Amino acid sequence: MKHPIYQRKIVSALASIFMLASPVTHAIAFLLPDNPEDSLVMEFSAGVNKKTIATIDEDLLDIARRFDLGQNEIIRLNPRVDRWLPGAGAQIQLQSERLLPDAPRRGLVLNLPEFRLYYFPDARDSLSTSVITHPISIGRQDWDTPLGQTKIIAKKENPTWTPPESIKKEHAAKGDPLPDVVAAGPDNPLGLFAMRLGIPGYLIHSTNKPYGVGMRVSHGCIRMYPEDIGTLFPQVKVGTPVTIVNQAVKVGWSEDSLYIEVHPPLENHQADDLLDIALDLIEQANDEVLPVLDGAALRNALTERQGLPIKIYEKTSQPATEMMNLD
Repeated sequence: MKHPIYQRKIVSALASIFMLASPVTHAIAFLLPDNPEDSLVMEFSAGVNKKTIATIDEDLLDIARRFDLGQNEIIRLNPRVDRWLPGAGAQIQLQSERLLPDAPRRGLVLNLPEFRLYYFPDARDSLSTSVITHPISIGRQDWDTPLGQTKIIAKKENPTWTPPESIKKEHAAKGDPLPDVVAAGPDNPLGLFAMRLGIPGYLIHSTNKPYGVGMRVSHGCIRMYPEDIGTLFPQVKVGTPVTIVNQAVKVGWSEDSLYIEVHPPLENHQADDLLDIALDLIEQANDEVLPVLDGAALRNALTERQGLPIKIYEKTSQPATEMMNLD
């Protein structure tokens, strides 16, 4: 019997591969595969190759927010579309499939090169068959977001902000001095919701500058669209585990097919570096054996780095010890 994900693909594809423009943010729930060893997930309400049509009065950033994508994400998906003037009627590529990061599927998982948060509801929750995902902003190069395992240790609605001395000095040097305490409200940089991590000084919070979501713009904290954290905040409990990873290359299975998803790395990796990382991950996923890969598909994924899952291998009777051809 076919996996439900593929049944949904067939139905959605027959209906339409285009999502018409709408002022409402689209679904962000992705169906988890029945097989816990599989990693490809698909948006509940979308078909394969999900797209929309630009209207005359919106730019790519407007479309990104409407479909819960980050700024960098929608630009990578549409490299030949003008960011500010996409043009009425332009077809805009969206994203309805993702590979889950290689991390425990519980609590919150943040993949920094992907600029994305994944929330796995508690197994007792009615949403436990799905994963919720949102775009995020992360720390800029001189204020890196830390990696590792932590948890939510506190939550605050309508938070005040006490800027640390380092940030106050930075603002003062630019002629933009900060008060000792910024009052709660819509002009507060933390927005209306904040969740404190066990790593001292770091938060997941809303923002009064939503156009920066999906970029490296913060002092290390995680920023979210106000509407996203407004939905997520009541679901996430104090004590929820948080895993922060750095995975520019993800590899995973869907039934008998192996996929790769590549994002621009945070570090200055050469193309050969990403290829080595990819081949290592492929071997790990295939019981330490390098299978006969679709070399052109792998090369395109590593070159374009659009963040789309691309099939690079399908299990057949072909011997798995043959060499891959990347030409």
